[in-house]
Amino acid sequence: MLVKDVMNDEVFLIQETEQVAHARKIMLKHGVSRVIVTDRDDNPIGIVTEKDLTRKLRGNGPTWKRRSIDTISIRRVMSNGLITIDADSDLKEAVETMLRDKISSVPVVDDEGLAGIITKTDLMKFYASKFNSRWKVSDLMTENVVTVNQNHTITHVISVMNENNIDGLVVMFDNEIAGIITPANISFAEVNDPDTGVSVERVYFVRQGVEGEEKRKARDISMLTAEDIMTEDVVKISKDIDAAEAAQLMCNNYISHLPVVEDDSLVGIITKTDIIKGIQ
Repeated sequence: MLVKDVMNDEVFLIQETEQVAHARKIMLKHGVSRVIVTDRDDNPIGIVTEKDLTRKLRGNGPTWKRRSIDTISIRRVMSNGLITIDADSDLKEAVETMLRDKISSVPVVDDEGLAGIITKTDLMKFYASKFNSRWKVSDLMTENVVTVNQNHTITHVISVMNENNIDGLVVMFDNEIAGIITPANISFAEVNDPDTGVSVERVYFVRQGVEGEEKRKARDISMLTAEDIMTEDVVKISKDIDAAEAAQLMCNNYISHLPVVEDDSLVGIITKTDIIKGIQ
């Protein structure tokens, strides 16, 4: 099977002169998680994904340097060094490219230029239709699940995602699954503070000075928590189910992560990345 047989020929473009707000509007309007960035001559030069927006929302650096993410130039957020693949390449090459470079999509080119895009979702649909009874969920799932609790701040959630290089977190409460968070939950969350892009509260505390004097300090802390942004209706699956069924379940529900449970206990997670590994 070739890349051109599975790719999506509908690609959403944005010029490098636009701001992040325009990219977010395109993603929300069309239900996509990425846009290709082009230069003034319409040549593809980069890509912006929900994950890119999530990283930017972490808000590193001093407050005075921060501003609303929507007013930032798309050039400041996009991933440069665009990786592409030829339309006539074998499908397994697309899988290997995504796994090797830890990306979720690859723009497809032919002799005339940009021809389409192939994503993990496209590959997952292919898996669901062609790989019945090949693997069980237990064969492909990740057993060590990274979790947060419902009271963790959005800043902590983003840090955990970045540190573990993952794009999904299970939210736990009293040893039970309370929700799930993906870059979409973070990128499109309703935030209030126009300067940082994250809801904050100013907290005052007292610190002892060098000579024992008490000094009153102020610090801005994030008010958004995992509970505020998580998806509560979590679709779960058993580890003994056919992985093709898991792939179809993800496609039908437009999700990229399925917590794996056994006797209501969390025993793993299966993602798009896990599914496409089964194609190799």
